[in-house]
Amino acid sequence: MKNLTDQDIEERYRYACEVAVEAANCGFKFYQQRESLVVEHKGDDFQDVVSKADRTVEDLTRTMISSRFPDDDFLGEETGGGDESALCTWVVDPIDGTSCFLNGLHNWCVSIGILVAGQPVVGVVYDPNHRELFRACKGKGAWVNDKPMRVHPGKDVKDGVMGVGVSHRVTPETFVPFIGNLLHKGGMFIRSGSGALMTAWVAAGRLIGYYEPHMNAWDSLPGLVLVVEAGGVSNDFLANHGLLQGNPLLLANETIFAQLSDMITQRLE
Repeated sequence: MKNLTDQDIEERYRYACEVAVEAANCGFKFYQQRESLVVEHKGDDFQDVVSKADRTVEDLTRTMISSRFPDDDFLGEETGGGDESALCTWVVDPIDGTSCFLNGLHNWCVSIGILVAGQPVVGVVYDPNHRELFRACKGKGAWVNDKPMRVHPGKDVKDGVMGVGVSHRVTPETFVPFIGNLLHKGGMFIRSGSGALMTAWVAAGRLIGYYEPHMNAWDSLPGLVLVVEAGGVSNDFLANHGLLQGNPLLLANETIFAQLSDMITQRLE
């Protein structure tokens, strides 16, 4: 594949928005009939669930992307893939927040990130329940629908609500001390069940930050672009094969990022 021009990236950015909306609309039809879905569990993790809805929506996104950009690489939560050496990789979670989806909670979304030469350049999160399209392209700012986004201007963790996520891929001892440190500093937190959606809320200034001790790339990549383009900062999520193996994720404005980093470090002492 030839090197991508700015126009090539812009074309993929616009198409990612279209794919996210169409995929979420497909998922929403399943959501309205969720009682009839057969639920399966992935491996030994009882909380990690999947249904026909996840697979159907991922198949739709893969088909749409490959029909428009057949030479681009694809990494999906349900079907895998992913090549760290690829020039352009689409990273997709067809339904982030499957447990919420299956239990009738509105905290789920379609998550699409695009890497070019190993760097995150496009992030798209679509929430069909609230008809909100969070979108960003490197160097072009971050938007929710047609409104520009900026991260929370707070100077201290007490100035807003923190988003957090956790899974059984880490032990409670890895995560609980951070929560203790946050509370001791006067902060507060929520866990909505959709990490990708919470990272979009960070970009929109609704949350002061987001932390998860281990997150997969298909949930993390959009937030990396959204938050940075909204004026925030992130850790180096892609270090040490983060694309395929996952990593911790930390997002916030620069001042609060430093405070949160200290809290995470403290728990390791």
